[in-house]
Amino acid sequence: MVRTVFKGLVAAVLALALASVGYAGTLDEIAQRGELRIACQTQGPPFSFVDKAGQRTGSSIELCKMMAEEMGVKVVFLDYDWDGLIPALLAKKADVLAADMTPTLKRAMKVAFSNPFMYTGSVVFMKNDSPLKTLEDCKKPGLNVAVLLGSTGETDAKNAFPKANLKSYKGGGPMLIDAVLKGHADFGVNDGSAVTGQLANFPPNSVKILPGMLTKSPLAFAVRYDSMDLLEWINLFFLHASLDGRMEKNLNYWVNTLDWKKDH
Repeated sequence: MVRTVFKGLVAAVLALALASVGYAGTLDEIAQRGELRIACQTQGPPFSFVDKAGQRTGSSIELCKMMAEEMGVKVVFLDYDWDGLIPALLAKKADVLAADMTPTLKRAMKVAFSNPFMYTGSVVFMKNDSPLKTLEDCKKPGLNVAVLLGSTGETDAKNAFPKANLKSYKGGGPMLIDAVLKGHADFGVNDGSAVTGQLANFPPNSVKILPGMLTKSPLAFAVRYDSMDLLEWINLFFLHASLDGRMEKNLNYWVNTLDWKKDH
């Protein structure tokens, strides 16, 4: 009896050892493939967009190029509308979701988020000549608010303006600004850094952003829960990029200012 149990334990240990030897993580797959596949937004300056030269660029895009360089592989960008990013990652069409996405607890039920690479929050914006002057003005009943389908801004708008009519748009943040300027919505709610960057593509002084944020939120990249080795690598990359100044340089150029506008 004892010998039988012992043999069973030995067999189990050997099986685990063989499984570990044969295991190939996501990092191994990326290295063997020679490509790092990134799910990114179709339009979402300053994080991801196609510039006037026809090149995909932006804060998140440039960070991913650095990641691929560190890995010694090529980077491939796959464009999706906002609500298609997580499904693309889960369908294994991409290795990493790189966007200005907030790691909410609800989203974390589906994907694993990295450490934050920056913090931002939802803001309210409207036409510059709008009679709405304060966040309190925006709480009046019957107002139409433009939000991005499936975004944190959509949730924040529901909470902050319960008497408003939400108009959810599928696509990118510029659609919200366009809706406000065309009078389809009284105001819009979206990530503050995204709105600032996207306004560079609209007439100067056509839109105003109200002071104050509705929320303060982290932004992070995401992977599947079967790619924890890749997640740890991304966290380590963010740490190194923060320590050597690359992260600060990236955010100062792309997010904290409009310096990128003259080049792209």
